[in-house]
Amino acid sequence: MPLSDRELFARLIQCEAGGEGDTGMRAVASVIINRVRAPGGEYARVGQGSIRKIVFQQGQFVCASDIHHGSYNPQNIFNMSPQPVHFEIADWAIAGNRLINLGEALWFFNPYSPECREYFPSKVGYFVARIGDHCFYNPTEAYFET
Repeated sequence: MPLSDRELFARLIQCEAGGEGDTGMRAVASVIINRVRAPGGEYARVGQGSIRKIVFQQGQFVCASDIHHGSYNPQNIFNMSPQPVHFEIADWAIAGNRLINLGEALWFFNPYSPECREYFPSKVGYFVARIGDHCFYNPTEAYFET
């Protein structure tokens, strides 16, 4: 039986940010819903308002694939067992809530260093906040040309 969008979202939150605490998980959930509701650019075109299409967009989330760089990826959404907190955060984001300090962030990544770079690759995003191990980026005008 296929996973509901809500469960898929809760699993992605757990997989991508389960170790980042409540604020870190809310930040990642905010980015995912920002992509779902993007007013233009790649995410509006590809996602078409669908959580499922955003989650499974090729090359976006390592957790959305059970194979990564040709090897089995054991940390994937299919191996997650979301807890009530993951569903609560998914519901919170779906209801339209966002972390205020993130703005319209469309990207996050872990730089594995104390520094966040100023721009996301290709300058489609500019740095807005660091929460836990993740750096978050709002779109630039260049994003809307993607």
